[in-house]
Amino acid sequence: MYVLPAINMVGAGCVNRIGREARRLGGTKALVVASVGEVGEAQAKQIGDILQNAGVDAVLFPKAMPNPTEEVITEGAECYKANNCDMLAAVGGGSAIDAAKGIGIIAANGGEIADYEGSGKVKHVLPPFIAVATTAGTGSEVTQFAVISDKSHKKLTIVDRHMVPTISVNDPEMMLSMPPSLTAATGMDALTHAIEAYVSNKGTPINACKAWQAIKLVADNLPIAVKNGHDITARENMCCASFLAGIAFNNAGLGLVHAMSHPLGGHYNLPHGLCNALLLYAVCKFNLTQETAHLFAEISMALGTGRGWGSDRDNAEAALKAIKDLQHEVGFNKGLKDYGVKRENFSMLAELALLESVGKNNPRRFSKEDVITLYEECYW
Repeated sequence: MYVLPAINMVGAGCVNRIGREARRLGGTKALVVASVGEVGEAQAKQIGDILQNAGVDAVLFPKAMPNPTEEVITEGAECYKANNCDMLAAVGGGSAIDAAKGIGIIAANGGEIADYEGSGKVKHVLPPFIAVATTAGTGSEVTQFAVISDKSHKKLTIVDRHMVPTISVNDPEMMLSMPPSLTAATGMDALTHAIEAYVSNKGTPINACKAWQAIKLVADNLPIAVKNGHDITARENMCCASFLAGIAFNNAGLGLVHAMSHPLGGHYNLPHGLCNALLLYAVCKFNLTQETAHLFAEISMALGTGRGWGSDRDNAEAALKAIKDLQHEVGFNKGLKDYGVKRENFSMLAELALLESVGKNNPRRFSKEDVITLYEECYW
């Protein structure tokens, strides 16, 4: 089984076609979920206008916060039902799209979002759902994953193919105003998705070819997009990278970076891409073993540092260096302590990381002590 949206649009200006596609889905009124704040409100209005110009009514709900909460999910589901909506549209990064997934779950299945934590618990398919990405990295627009924060700031990971959007949209014109720091964080998120999918113990040749190309596209284009956000070619290539990485990990799963990132981001309310960027090098070094050296050697070729005459181990080491160099090039030159993370919480964070289902596909088994050591390595 290979899971991805039924329709996928990638390229400059493709967002303008969503009105026509919404009509084809039979939608008459969409709840448009976007991020809280002026930018989210403007994006919600843009999507609402496109839909309304095509004859599909729109109710705007720009209330998704970073690390979306169960309270927002409940409010959004009530808004969906009160306005007699029959489809969903999300515009934004992973937070807005994950919030729309949660709203869709409750709208179609009832109950509370915590009821669906885990895998395969969503019984009924979501309403028709268009997901418009505005960051090239999270991959939420193509995946069967959603991460929601509960009242205690614990991140609930929900995995179910019923949540996959009907239509994904990656339009680089929606990303031209993204600031360098967000471009860097979401780009490192895409790189993490691709690398974890490539070395996953659930990997297949189909996933590997997509993940490898995503790694190459990030290596070649992320520094350009960070330095010049209006470079439309770099932006479009990062859209392709995010899309490919998303469908790769949607089917191959993730690993220890995400298992550590989720509790870290939930407890300290840190952006997900930032957490991944800070953890990626250390976890890759941990995952480099005799059994995985050939995989990291292949990754080194995508990163542009591998040598055809080199041994697997030498090329794998070159991949690790390239990952660290890229991390520094796009602005991640600090450790966890610089973001307010406290050493005394490492034991608690490690215990939560062990409970994360996303870690089960990591190529190397890990213990609580291993995770604490990795947090220490990233502390500085």
